[in-house]
Amino acid sequence: MNNPTSDLKNYYEVLEIPANARSEEIYHSYQRAKAAYSSDSIALYSLMSPEECRNVLEMVEEAYSILSDPTKRKRYDEARGLNRDFSSLSYNSLSDRVAPLRIEREVMPTHQVSSASSVLPSADFTLNSQSTGSDSASSTATNVNKLVTQKRFALDYVINADFEKEIEEATEFTGDFLRKIREYKNLDLDRLSDMTKVSRLYLQGIEMEDFGKLPAPVYVRGFVFQYAKCLKLKPEVVANSYVARMKKLKP
Repeated sequence: MNNPTSDLKNYYEVLEIPANARSEEIYHSYQRAKAAYSSDSIALYSLMSPEECRNVLEMVEEAYSILSDPTKRKRYDEARGLNRDFSSLSYNSLSDRVAPLRIEREVMPTHQVSSASSVLPSADFTLNSQSTGSDSASSTATNVNKLVTQKRFALDYVINADFEKEIEEATEFTGDFLRKIREYKNLDLDRLSDMTKVSRLYLQGIEMEDFGKLPAPVYVRGFVFQYAKCLKLKPEVVANSYVARMKKLKP
């Protein structure tokens, strides 16, 4: 039979609170997390897919259901060896340090997890290894995040000095110009959609300037911002230019 206490999820990390947090801190952190990952959060609209947000919200709900109940929280703390003595409480246990990695693996889309599997520590290895210090674990987590990010957003193309100069000096970014930059940087729409978390249909609408099929300018600005960011352009300049053009041309 599975032991529920063997789960590596750290509910305190999920809610971003210390292990000795009071009940009101738990509640306020829970509310903040729900608001941050809700489906109508504009900040996450083009950064995370609805499924990813749902996964995080499920963890938030699970964490709150345990930590908000004194009896369940006590059993949880005892199983993890937490809160035995608040004066000596620390986050130096190995399972606590790898919790952010564990959470990231659960939230990541499947293809991202597989691409990072060679550098992410397995659960068995993590639990049976000796701690080498918080600095080492922190460095490992940082390196893993960098590797995953670099692989996901890497661009592989042959530099054209003349076109690079044209891009650098550009003050107006039309849909057609953005398409040319994307194709020059050897990036197809499917991969760009994965990188930006913006649907392929909207990306096509942006490039074709099919404004009738695009949402409100506030959302389009976010989409173009992410588009430009992934192409290593100046996202503020590109987004402002595109939205200004959209408002001028849209019927």
